[in-house]
Amino acid sequence: MSTDRPDASAADPTIPTPGPAAPSPDPAASGPADTGSPEAEPTAPADEAAAPEPDPVPAAADSGEAGEPEAEPDAVPAADDSGNAGPTPDDSGEAGDGRPGAEPDAVPAAGDGGPGAEPPVSGRGGVGESPAGSGTPAVSEAAAELAAQKVERERIARRKAERQAPVEAGGKLSGKAADLLAAVRAVEGGEKPPALYFDDAPAAPRKAVAATAPPPPRSPEPAAGPTPDAVAAVEAVLTRGGAPAALAGAAATALGEDAAGLLAEDPWRLLAVAGVRPAQADGFARALLGPDAGPADERRAAALVGWLLEQAALKGHTALEAPTLESALAQYGVPAPAEALERAIGDGAVLVFNEGEEAEAEESEEGEEPGEDTGPVRVLVGLEGYALAEESLADGLARLAGGFDTPADWGGGSELIRAAAGHGLVTHTGGEAARAEPRALAAAARELGLRVCLAAHPPAPDAVTTTGLLAGTEGPGRDADGRFALDLLIVLDAPQLDVETAAALVESVPDGARLVLSGDPGVLGSAGPGRVFADVLAARACPQVVSRVPDPGPVGELVSGIGIGELNQVDAPGKEVVIVPVRDAGEAVHRTVQLVAESVPRAFGIPADSVQVITPGHGGSAGTRALNTALKERLNPGPGRFGGFDPGDRVVHVPSPGRAVPATVVSADARGLHLDGAGARIVVPKERVESQVRHGWAVTAHQAVGARWPAVVVVLPGDAAQALSRDWVYTAFGRAERHLSVVHGVDQALAHAVAQVPPKPRTTRLTGLLSALAEAAREKPGE
Repeated sequence: MSTDRPDASAADPTIPTPGPAAPSPDPAASGPADTGSPEAEPTAPADEAAAPEPDPVPAAADSGEAGEPEAEPDAVPAADDSGNAGPTPDDSGEAGDGRPGAEPDAVPAAGDGGPGAEPPVSGRGGVGESPAGSGTPAVSEAAAELAAQKVERERIARRKAERQAPVEAGGKLSGKAADLLAAVRAVEGGEKPPALYFDDAPAAPRKAVAATAPPPPRSPEPAAGPTPDAVAAVEAVLTRGGAPAALAGAAATALGEDAAGLLAEDPWRLLAVAGVRPAQADGFARALLGPDAGPADERRAAALVGWLLEQAALKGHTALEAPTLESALAQYGVPAPAEALERAIGDGAVLVFNEGEEAEAEESEEGEEPGEDTGPVRVLVGLEGYALAEESLADGLARLAGGFDTPADWGGGSELIRAAAGHGLVTHTGGEAARAEPRALAAAARELGLRVCLAAHPPAPDAVTTTGLLAGTEGPGRDADGRFALDLLIVLDAPQLDVETAAALVESVPDGARLVLSGDPGVLGSAGPGRVFADVLAARACPQVVSRVPDPGPVGELVSGIGIGELNQVDAPGKEVVIVPVRDAGEAVHRTVQLVAESVPRAFGIPADSVQVITPGHGGSAGTRALNTALKERLNPGPGRFGGFDPGDRVVHVPSPGRAVPATVVSADARGLHLDGAGARIVVPKERVESQVRHGWAVTAHQAVGARWPAVVVVLPGDAAQALSRDWVYTAFGRAERHLSVVHGVDQALAHAVAQVPPKPRTTRLTGLLSALAEAAREKPGE
């Protein structure tokens, strides 16, 4: 590993210098990461300033797996630039990170290496695409994807209805187990649950449901927006409450046509609008209700429960532990938070689950002494949509895993080929070089005459995108039953699957087909809620193939060490890895521009447009905004007459939450901004340019995950030290194919992050659901 000294005349990778010191566990952070300017929040009423907002949810370090970049001093694991938060420079939630402006202090952190972009958020649309030469504009990718997923959600809802039969198990329970089951039945019967519900109550055991085919897909149609009359009525209510009238459209979209009446009756429903915080909703309620609006209002508590769970979803959680949620409610001034949470569950606003209930009931029925302590009870609370998605995903994966009794004869081959021949569900893990193995499996299956589809998170050679596959714009299409017309689906970049996308994908795989989930478990995880790939691996419900193919070269050796918590010096005789020390953020920006525009092209023959800059956040003096400004001035100067953009600008297009598509600006007209993304013409309507397009010479690691470039410059300014974690460094460094330059200004914080800052946890239920289904399948092999 080479080092450029700060007094060098230019940041030139050709200058050989000593390598960095060995990793040290002691951090030397130069200060908290600068979060930058957050997205515009609604203006709060004048009296809201009197109520400072606490950090809502205590850290849930024991609740799942991780993926957050930085240690969090407050409540809950926070998400960084796309699902992993905290005091990072990029939680401004700009278009580039692919997620809405997440609250850095709101909820538990996104775990499992939270990825890069926005989690799915209702009401966020995509962009229309118009292929070159087409006479009519095509349906937008985001609209098509939303429509396809809506079909799946309707089918899942029908399946939920089938699970509402009375619970028959548990007749022999007593003591704590009996109390837990009684509490659940009380909720199901419409009665008020016992006072001690949150300490003991489980959710009703899930009943097995026969698989049903999804309905045929419908032609995707853009979601209808609120009517002008509805928006005007909401605007009048907002004005009366001192809230910005600009929120009227978003409120009408979130709450429906009767939004005005709902807000007048329950002002705290304003929390359903993205970006609104509890202090602002409190001020709005006081303006409308006067002295009747107090912290003990049941409407306020109910709205806060839903809001906290939505904020947790932005950080990657599909549920929260009941004590964690109660602590958050208490921090927001809710008296008797346990009772408030009990009422929310009793009203059906949220669902409650117990991970160990099924095992406990089965053991008791098999003769175990009643009342015997079988271990700690973990009570989780979650929103219905994510709960249904997780249960549907577990059922779908179990269906595929049990689809083959005898292996097919595929003539041998690699370990992955043999595993896929004999099983309906297989996982495959490995680094960048290991991606050749699922491609070899696809080629072998095609030679056998099977219908094969290879799907990836970003655009990739010989592969469709997962979003395009679900929307029906890419891939094999669907059969008469609404399922994919294929025999083998291979999903690359599986860590990027959030629970809702994964559920829609798995439910669309037909019976008798095979599914292979492949990816690198060390990279940042999904932008949306869930840790699907990690949960499937943890459940051990299917064969797991681990690649033994190492990533080549000095960059591969460096990244492999980071994956096990070691920041090693590597021999880089061809300057494949170069360290560029800097003293401050201004020097970091200057040296980065030199590397991209001069040093890397001169030393390696790699053009500037093939060099990607990666930095921890959007804000700060060396975040993506500052770096993109400097790089544009050097590489493509112009007045920015098209909403800040000029022809030739490198940009990142975010058509829907969680997606960041690299593109180049072509032109602009009355229809919007015209982009070229991997040869496809994209037209972004002018009203969406500000929220969906940002310059892309510099991106965050979450935006870069899944893609690779010939050369990468990773910028680590001093104010980003607390944003670093092992999975962030692993992801950023691993994006380089031939050359990696590290503009290093964080002293020992880099080594500390690699050695001692693992991904932060996400609270999910999928591992437990899959394990229970696998155990049931083993006990009843004939069914």
